Amino acid sequence: MTEPSFLTAVRESYDTVATAYVERVPTPAEMDPLSRAMLAGFAELVRTAGPGPVADVGCGPGRVTAHLAGLGVPAFGVDLSPKMIGLARQTYPELRFTEGSMTALETADDELGGILAWYSTHHTPPQWLPTVFAEFHRTLAPGGHLLWGDYVGDERVRPTQGYGRPVSYESYLLPLDRVVGLLEQAGFIVSARLEQEPGGLAKRPQACLVARKPGKTPPTDGR
Repeated sequence: MTEPSFLTAVRESYDTVATAYVERVPTPAEMDPLSRAMLAGFAELVRTAGPGPVADVGCGPGRVTAHLAGLGVPAFGVDLSPKMIGLARQTYPELRFTEGSMTALETADDELGGILAWYSTHHTPPQWLPTVFAEFHRTLAPGGHLLWGDYVGDERVRPTQGYGRPVSYESYLLPLDRVVGLLEQAGFIVSARLEQEPGGLAKRPQACLVARKPGKTPPTDGR
């Protein structure tokens, strides 16, 4: 089967920018407080539910994967770019990183306790998002959680440079309500959302969503 052209563009572009990406993109410790709080909350959710490992899909050089591991989560990383995976393995040899596409995860049904899609789906054309979210739903265990974070808007961006290097990928920024609708169509229950306006290092609106695959009853706070 011929690979979709957008996957080829993403792989080749991130192979090109991998070293520059590490130099320019903030580490988890340098993220804004709300983003760190969402990651910490997600880590607590998957630790509590405990049905399986957590996939950081589109993990890049593995920094956020390692951050989750430091929060007590059995995390591993998946990325299209061999160069990114090579950097992740070199920097975090104690963790597992594999090459792969979120359109067809090499993971069994109901295997994962959580999925993190952290600023990794915006290169996916909107018509492919149902396939991606269906894969997330397929591989999550009942009661498993998804944390999605990305830029939002209503814009298709075609950059020629990224991180100071030539790139051929595109970005598709969607309204948050549309992303919620696509997740719900895939069978998820969206339980929380966070929207942030541009500020600091962020030049565009950002959002995070927490979603759950139905199955287990989520824990209560005792009230």
